[in-house]
Amino acid sequence: MDPKVYNPILSEIFFIIIGLVFASTAARVLKDKNCKKRYTSGAFWLIISVLFIFGPYIPNVLSGILIIACAVITSFNGLEKSKDTPISAEETRANADKIGNLIFIPSVTLALTAVLAAATKIVSSNNAIGVSAIFGFIAVFLITKAPLKYAVTESARMIDTMGPTCLLPQTLGALGALFTACGVGEVVAGLVSGIIPDGNRFIAVAVYCIGMALFTAIMGNAFAAFSVMTVGIGIPFLINNGANPVIVGALGMTAGFCGTLVTPMAANFNIMPAALLETHDKYSIIKTQAPFALIMLIFHIILMYFWAF
Repeated sequence: MDPKVYNPILSEIFFIIIGLVFASTAARVLKDKNCKKRYTSGAFWLIISVLFIFGPYIPNVLSGILIIACAVITSFNGLEKSKDTPISAEETRANADKIGNLIFIPSVTLALTAVLAAATKIVSSNNAIGVSAIFGFIAVFLITKAPLKYAVTESARMIDTMGPTCLLPQTLGALGALFTACGVGEVVAGLVSGIIPDGNRFIAVAVYCIGMALFTAIMGNAFAAFSVMTVGIGIPFLINNGANPVIVGALGMTAGFCGTLVTPMAANFNIMPAALLETHDKYSIIKTQAPFALIMLIFHIILMYFWAF
């Protein structure tokens, strides 16, 4: 991260906004008298809100206790989704016909703005995501003409629907950093050193890419796997032997995403959509994606072998 463009104040503003969304989710659950577990559910989202908003000012021990409290709530099935007011099929159809393909503009706006902001180094790559979300937000309301209160109510509804799986990317990313700090990367390097012959670039590339996919499938997040596998395999067996670190890093990360496509651990990508689509088999999305994941993984190995060296 470039320290010249990183703005910690801007980052904290985005974290506070996220925390306020979690707070609105807590309020949504607590005021629903039909929700049998509204107090424990509300407590869960309120704790997450406090951690996001006041995290830098809370002692580490207290933060750990609050996280354990959240884990206890979910472990004892203390989380329950509040009851939605059903939307009629006629209303849904009317809105779809009115907006049409314009609904894709906010998503495209978000992606393009994030890339431009990061590429021009107006802000850091982390903050670029937050800035792009603001532009996507503006695009949504320009297209839909919806009341501004929907920004709060619909955000809370989405978080409530996703449940704790919405926290998986951040949780698993932190787990990857923890594994790296504990020296798991060095252990991996020791294990594979006997597998990769000296100077055999192709096997080194294959082990790295396959390892990224497998470790991602186990952990459910390529960000968590990336730090461990790159320290253990990518740097000592590829980059130190002349591979381009930019290509190794880029293709290594996306090789990990091949593992994301085939694991239930990536619940917010694979299990939650199946639940929202009300499919009969909760693994139907994984089964559909698996052949494409394998093909893409093979191409990653080939591309890294020819491009990185």
